[in-house]
Amino acid sequence: MASSSLPDAPPAASSTATSTTTPTTTDLTVIPTNPQKKISLDGKIIAITGANRGIGLGIADCCLANGATAVYSLDISGVVPDTGNNSNNNNNNNNNNKTNNDFEAVAARYPGQLHALTADVTREDELTRAIDEIIAREGRIDGVVANAGRTMHKPALEFTAADIEGLWGVNLYGSFYAARVAARAFIRLGIAGSVVFTASMASHRPNKRVPSAPYGASKAGIRNMTKTLALEWSQYNIRVNSVSPGLVKTAMTSWVSRQPDWATQLHYYGGLPRLASVEEVGSAYVYLLSGAAGYVTGVDVQVNGGIGIC
Repeated sequence: MASSSLPDAPPAASSTATSTTTPTTTDLTVIPTNPQKKISLDGKIIAITGANRGIGLGIADCCLANGATAVYSLDISGVVPDTGNNSNNNNNNNNNNKTNNDFEAVAARYPGQLHALTADVTREDELTRAIDEIIAREGRIDGVVANAGRTMHKPALEFTAADIEGLWGVNLYGSFYAARVAARAFIRLGIAGSVVFTASMASHRPNKRVPSAPYGASKAGIRNMTKTLALEWSQYNIRVNSVSPGLVKTAMTSWVSRQPDWATQLHYYGGLPRLASVEEVGSAYVYLLSGAAGYVTGVDVQVNGGIGIC
């Protein structure tokens, strides 16, 4: 007969814990006496992986519009001085000029505030170097968005090992590395930081029109990491959340609204009958990065317009 005893208690914390594993915050049981009432990123330094285009650039734009002192895009290769062009995605090189123009347009609206560093998210050492450089320049880091991702849609039986490794290397491992590098920096600096992952509505349910089991699995893994890391890192006053975008108008989704039956699909699935703008998605990240969300952790925010597909 199975034992009815409770699981063993977790082992006691080691007495030899280093400064990288010891909480550096004050008493976390004390309710803030002056909680932030306004959604604002005033004075904050934010890093976003894969922010040279698409959703990542939209997040950067929203952060700067809401008062962030500086935003850094960490991307895999450069298209403008000290920036990159492909957000660690499977990009078509024909989009490079548009990427360049989009990034420059946002940078022009916020002179001296939008920067980019080269980093491959599948290399934790490169992410560490990039975050260390940001801290050397700015003196701190307040929030990190693990956004870089790849997408590939086809039947499961057609995926090669290389296809799967490519998706998971960026989407899952890259997101984990970005979060861990961020947490180490927050702990070292004694900052109550925020980590926000980009998940996907594909992590909640499959898309029958364009299936991708490996992609959906990678994003579901991110949602699990969100809850697990939120639990692990709450002792350091680090919050961890995720955003699951639905259908967003970017270069990667330009084909969606060109489908002959797109209007029929929208009518069938319900919700707001259009794609989202990157800024509409980016505003969710601003909230989660801000002090107004000081008691929000382990949460996935679905930004899908109520549309029943991903």
